[in-house]
Amino acid sequence: MEEGYGQIRVLHVLGGLGVGGAECRIIDLYRNMDRDRIQFDFLVHYPAEKTGKKSPTSDELMAVREPDYFDNSVYKLGGRIFCLPKFVGTNMGDYKAAIKKFFAQHQNEWKVVQGHMTSTAAIYLPIAKKAGIPICIAHARSAGVDNGIKGLATRFLRTPLHKVGITDYNFACSREAGISVFGQDLTDKGLVKVIPNAIDLKKFAYNEAVRNKIREELGVSNALVIGHVGSFRYAKNHEFLLNVFAQVCRLLDNDDLNQYSMMHGMRVRLLMLGKGPLMDEMKKLADKLHIYDRCIFAGNKSNASDYYQAMDYFCFPSRSEGLPGSVIEAQAARLQCLVSDAVTPEVNVTELVSMMSINSEARDWARKILDDLTLREDYQTDPLQEEIRVNQTFTVIAGERRESVFETDDQPDIDLLDKGTGFDTVNVPQEAVKPRRKLIEYSIGDRAQSSEYIQGKLKAAGFDVKSQAKMMALFYARGRF
Repeated sequence: MEEGYGQIRVLHVLGGLGVGGAECRIIDLYRNMDRDRIQFDFLVHYPAEKTGKKSPTSDELMAVREPDYFDNSVYKLGGRIFCLPKFVGTNMGDYKAAIKKFFAQHQNEWKVVQGHMTSTAAIYLPIAKKAGIPICIAHARSAGVDNGIKGLATRFLRTPLHKVGITDYNFACSREAGISVFGQDLTDKGLVKVIPNAIDLKKFAYNEAVRNKIREELGVSNALVIGHVGSFRYAKNHEFLLNVFAQVCRLLDNDDLNQYSMMHGMRVRLLMLGKGPLMDEMKKLADKLHIYDRCIFAGNKSNASDYYQAMDYFCFPSRSEGLPGSVIEAQAARLQCLVSDAVTPEVNVTELVSMMSINSEARDWARKILDDLTLREDYQTDPLQEEIRVNQTFTVIAGERRESVFETDDQPDIDLLDKGTGFDTVNVPQEAVKPRRKLIEYSIGDRAQSSEYIQGKLKAAGFDVKSQAKMMALFYARGRF
């Protein structure tokens, strides 16, 4: 091993170092790792034709490779980046030759090779094992595949991972991801270790100053902001998200029955973080739905945690996920979340999450969002006091509005005025006299109040990256849990 690097080096195999879910989770883990003991290196992929060769070396590929999002972070943390030619299906022989050449050139440098790119893990992990790597791990990060031929090819390439002996360990971010990649049999036999996608919880804790700063920058200081974080690709289901938001706008614009009167006059915006191959297509759809001017396509942000603070609600209608870190991040930021029930249930950690089928109508999703925002549930509270509280909640978001129910901030104490007159016991619903449930109020305006409680639940469920970094450091050092 090269002098100056950590005692134990781990090689992570990925498609690239862009702002993807797996990449973000690994870099978070890396930042919290004891790097005097453990160091990470990264093996990524890049098109071979850029070099003019069929089976180029890592050095040849790195010479033409364009820097990726997390490259600088890796270098600053002491890691190295290597490269393989991108696998395209028709270059199996050249791909294998490049892998063999790579591990032959880097004998005895890594104790662990951890493959997060499971579509080709059954190709590169056996070669790594034969080259003398002590521990080879396949790490499942997704519970689904792309549609069409690409998805079929992915399933076929993963088939060897269903057998014992291809890897030393199988990791998965959720049980569903384990079944999807390694099969039902290995998962049921306990041969798949579930390791949740952990985050830096404190980084996402509710911060009102950050919220106000980002909202001012975005020009949404007095708007209601529905948020989403995810790359623009098939699995994330952005077309459904846009249709849901369009229905939210229509329900508010045509609320003849005044079901959502508390929101009348408020601007509503959809804030989307992420980039991807379908981004331009989704912009066209937003224009077609007449909501483009209400949508914010923010792209990738290095300070994504700050943008969660600017949101008031989180919508995540994915078609499939291993365990979406963005939903955990949204909960850590104390946002109510409406999530597709196609997403692994492990994400449903706190009372903030509601799950709904993407086979439901977009209008049903929109009504659920608006009902959540206006607290249209049985909270067993006095209706007048609830109305006052809801009005105050929306004032937190949008400031004073002309539609405010009350003319002044000085509200009369109705119970005190009625006391002793007989009206204090007349027309009181039976529900109102029952003992109220002890619960934390989950309205928008109390994010700071319940932030510590929510973060505690997420940490207890294993989503704290600092705790996970300690566990994984021990595993890398000992080679076992």
